[in-house]
Amino acid sequence: MKYLDEFSDPVLARHLLDRIRAAATRRWALMEVCGGQTHSIIRHGIDQLLPDQIEMIHGPGCPVCVTPMGIVDKALEIAARPEVIFCSFGDMLRVPGSNGDLFRVKSEGGDVRVVYSPLDALELARTNPGRQVVFFGIGFETTAPANAMTVHQAKRLGIGNFSVLISHVLVPPAIAAIMESPRCRVQGFLLAGHVCTVMGTVEYPPLAQRYRVPMVVTGFEPLDLLEGIRRTIVQLEEGRHEMENAYPRAVSAVGNPAAKEMLSDVFEVTDRAWRGIGVIPDSGWRLSERYRDFDAEDRFAVGAAETRESPACRSGEVLQGLIAPTECAAFGTRCTPRHPLGATMVSAEGACAAYYRYRRLERVGSGDA
Repeated sequence: MKYLDEFSDPVLARHLLDRIRAAATRRWALMEVCGGQTHSIIRHGIDQLLPDQIEMIHGPGCPVCVTPMGIVDKALEIAARPEVIFCSFGDMLRVPGSNGDLFRVKSEGGDVRVVYSPLDALELARTNPGRQVVFFGIGFETTAPANAMTVHQAKRLGIGNFSVLISHVLVPPAIAAIMESPRCRVQGFLLAGHVCTVMGTVEYPPLAQRYRVPMVVTGFEPLDLLEGIRRTIVQLEEGRHEMENAYPRAVSAVGNPAAKEMLSDVFEVTDRAWRGIGVIPDSGWRLSERYRDFDAEDRFAVGAAETRESPACRSGEVLQGLIAPTECAAFGTRCTPRHPLGATMVSAEGACAAYYRYRRLERVGSGDA
């Protein structure tokens, strides 16, 4: 295949669905660990086209959604300071903290700006030497290289009025935490192709063996996802638990060596809190000692604060794959994209936002979902 639209070919999709139906003789529950994959599954109705015995569980693959409220509260505190220009990607501005969001800070006079790259924030620091410029750096292994490179550039160029508020998280420890939960129902994983493009696949075979679950790297188009599902089902039916790469046009075993070298220089592994899940050991990055001067938490001395999640929001259970968005009583009523209670309704990659956008509004078991 040469062109993107070929990965949405309905004839080939029906062929793959027929092969999945032929392979599946038992009930299986699979989890995609990527918010982009979740949206593609819901947008194209892939979960509804699959045979009834295959259930898709949506995992904690949305970077905005898993950013803990404590970090959001620190962002609000820093952004409100008069000397600060606070820079963020647009999808973080409406994520609720304990007391409002970054839009509220902006409406009250804070200098909050949407940027399209961390390098935009670095340029703001260069051209505004009298201000402190802070970039809100969140996400999985996918976005981390650009943030690492920007911090490296700030140090190399001596731009001392730039810092980053970091909340980077890692996929493999999250998979381990999911599998070790007593409520886990996951029997196989679709791995995020873009994460593996950066990091490669070497971390996943040991996880597949330890937890005895197949793991298949896949992309984001309908045929990518159907092929990933097919391979996972075949493994389950045959009693195998291996890592397979169904996305070889983008993913190699070694990943991107230059990006990984930059990551290992700028970051070091640390424990991280995940919104709605809690602290997962060794599941994130922080700035290494060489770059600690660019850590906004240290520079502005923001400490831990008591956080207050909405009691009506069940986004934590959605992120763990324990419930579908429609099983939350607030979904689509008290909680909508215009008035979100939780991050899974805010982000373009959140499962709740996907269900709302593509009109999956019925409760599970209440009729046509």
